[in-house]
Amino acid sequence: MFLEKEKLGTTHKITTEEALHDYYIVCLSRQLSLLGRREVHIGRAHFGIFGDGKEVAQIAMAKAFKKGDWRSGYYRDQTFMLAKGLLQPEEFFSMIYGEIDEAKNPSTVGRNFNNHFSTQNIDENGEIKNLLEKYNSASDISSTGGQMPRLLGLAQASKFARQKPEILKHLKNNVKGNEVAFGTIGDASTSEGVFWETINAAGVMQVPMVATVYDDGYGISVPTELQTTKASISKALRGFQKEENSNGIEIYTCQGWDYPALVAMYQTGVGRTRETHIPAVFHIQELTQPQGHSTSGSHERYKTDERLAWEKQFDCNIQMRNWLLENEIADNEMLDEIEKNAIQRAKEARKNAWSHFIGGYKNEQDELKPIIDKIENKIPLQSYRLQDFVKITQKPFPTRRSYLSFAKGLSLRIHHNKKVEKERAELKAWIKRFETQTNNAYNTNLYRSGNDSTLNVKGVPAEYDENSTDVNGSEIISANFDYLFEKYPTLITFGQDTGKMGDVNQGMKGMQKKYGVERVSDAGIREATILGQGIGLALRGFRPIAEIQYLDYLIYAQSQLSDDLSTMQYRTKGKQAAPVIVRTRGHQLQGIWHAGSPMQMLLGSMRGMYLCVPRNMTQAAGFYNTLLQGNDPALVIEPLKGYNVKEKMPANIGKYNIALGVPEILREGSDVTVVTYGWNSHHAVKAARLLQSSKGISVEVIDVQTLLPFDINHSILESIKKTNKVIFMDEDVPGGATAYMMQKVLVEQKAFYYLDAAPRTLSAMEHRPAYGIDGEYFSKPNVEKLYRSVYEIMGEVNEKKFPRL
Repeated sequence: MFLEKEKLGTTHKITTEEALHDYYIVCLSRQLSLLGRREVHIGRAHFGIFGDGKEVAQIAMAKAFKKGDWRSGYYRDQTFMLAKGLLQPEEFFSMIYGEIDEAKNPSTVGRNFNNHFSTQNIDENGEIKNLLEKYNSASDISSTGGQMPRLLGLAQASKFARQKPEILKHLKNNVKGNEVAFGTIGDASTSEGVFWETINAAGVMQVPMVATVYDDGYGISVPTELQTTKASISKALRGFQKEENSNGIEIYTCQGWDYPALVAMYQTGVGRTRETHIPAVFHIQELTQPQGHSTSGSHERYKTDERLAWEKQFDCNIQMRNWLLENEIADNEMLDEIEKNAIQRAKEARKNAWSHFIGGYKNEQDELKPIIDKIENKIPLQSYRLQDFVKITQKPFPTRRSYLSFAKGLSLRIHHNKKVEKERAELKAWIKRFETQTNNAYNTNLYRSGNDSTLNVKGVPAEYDENSTDVNGSEIISANFDYLFEKYPTLITFGQDTGKMGDVNQGMKGMQKKYGVERVSDAGIREATILGQGIGLALRGFRPIAEIQYLDYLIYAQSQLSDDLSTMQYRTKGKQAAPVIVRTRGHQLQGIWHAGSPMQMLLGSMRGMYLCVPRNMTQAAGFYNTLLQGNDPALVIEPLKGYNVKEKMPANIGKYNIALGVPEILREGSDVTVVTYGWNSHHAVKAARLLQSSKGISVEVIDVQTLLPFDINHSILESIKKTNKVIFMDEDVPGGATAYMMQKVLVEQKAFYYLDAAPRTLSAMEHRPAYGIDGEYFSKPNVEKLYRSVYEIMGEVNEKKFPRL
């Protein structure tokens, strides 16, 4: 039975009550894993991935995790979340079932895999919450190692607050400087480049980041010796070890089944990081994976009998039980009782979650049944009968899809049957209600939609007066940033050459000297973690501008852009927001890797972010002014040729806005509409002038200004109603952004009905742009090509007046 023993004999003392509670949590977590796998295999869930075998290490880690701290982990962390009260057993099963009730499944709301956790960082009005009073978790993603880059930014926020304490009053109790960012990763995932990039950056920056590596000997079926140099991540990292008078990281190792040693290690290691801001890696060795990688496979297929036998013996839960017995903290009877209670609680949670999940279908079911019954009583049905519907409701895993598919199938079957016109109307009303409900569950919250939506920011034109002189475009954007850094104390920027040099095109000239190296800083050549810094800082209340030197280099951060930042708002159903502004420059420069315009790639992967494509620096500045007033992430691509082109300096620098999704008519016309963006806007205006003066053709030139969102007021449609002809022009590959714009205008805006000639596209060649002025000319659209394209489309309508050139 229970033996009275107030303190345990460890360096970091653990009370008996605490140890027994910890054992209950690890047992509960294991039972959840076992039952979760069973739910998948009996057909009540589609997929499951769990944290069995890592329970004791996570319990120890949780003890060092304090309010205000942040977690950036992955799908093995259920024990940690249970220990901190961030996960309830019912929610564990709700995730597996895909529950869409936000109260029952707040982390994923049926939009993400199970064991993908998150906490809310903003309230309903888009205001940052008091994050120091709660335990915080960034929303998980499945991308291998993808949780690491944002970990850097989460930690950097604490360092910034400690270096610049005057910032605290502007952060609304979100940061003090003593918080630690906790990361977790599987040993095999340390083979990913983003792991090394993050560890290197943390060692350079000296931020309070601790990364735990779970090492169970395999990456799915591939053993560690085929993944990691020296078959040990801690040995491979020894060159990063901090030494006297150097930067670097601390490295700790421990067996994953040694409860007291794990507790002591985390208390010591995290405490040191919290105090000194020296980052640390915890290599947790000799872990097991009792159920294999996931519900999709069996580890018995690739592990030897000897390995499987060892895993049974050194299962961390069994070893913790042995330790409790050996230290006379409890006897077998008490531990059996704890395990029994854990089993009972897990089963109860499964029952409660399943009952609520299938209960979510009951109202729809009850409404649909009598409609089917009435139809069947009036006309004979060979299929889609009530008995067929009942069979659907009795399936092991009922789905909303099966209900809706049945109703739609029945509606089509009785189409134009006058005997059941009234009943079909009822059925269609049911379908509409059901689709509205499911649309809210699955198809909302891609962008901010409340008071903090950037779409609410109204356009304010740039103003000019007698003092508005012609200056280089770089001077306009620099002056605008100066205004913004003064206005927004939490504005921070970083990137290659961004700090001391003021970026390669001098858009940040003088900013570091005026506002400090903390707010305007240089970063190494590491695009993934530059974007990760932005995500982490934004989650904690900062307004970061993450600078990627050239658009072509953005691909190195593509996973963070597409998998993490773009989906964050959606996958948390608006509970987390990271309003990062990604600043880069692109389009026309020199050669294959400095003149790319991969807009198709961005448009396909960035839904959830806004994409701004300014034609000059006045526009670019206006976009930054707008974006900082909302809570949406965005990418701004400044035109490379614009920095040394003269523009008038606005009198209201920093105060004018460009509304997102609102095109600008650069030149009015009545014969042909040309739709473009970025630097090509200048080509279009030049071509339009030539066409007017030489051929009398009146061209309307429209700069869309943003591709995401695109022409929200359908102003391009109004132009086509006038001209009845359209050409879409850009620097992307054929079938890229021009095809995107065409679909938006012809299909969504229904402009097809107003065309007198086939729509045309004018894009770059299929290859990357060649080097030099000549290479650019022959690789991309130009004035002459557009001139010919406009003339030819006019010839299709009136060949006599416009014969072939």
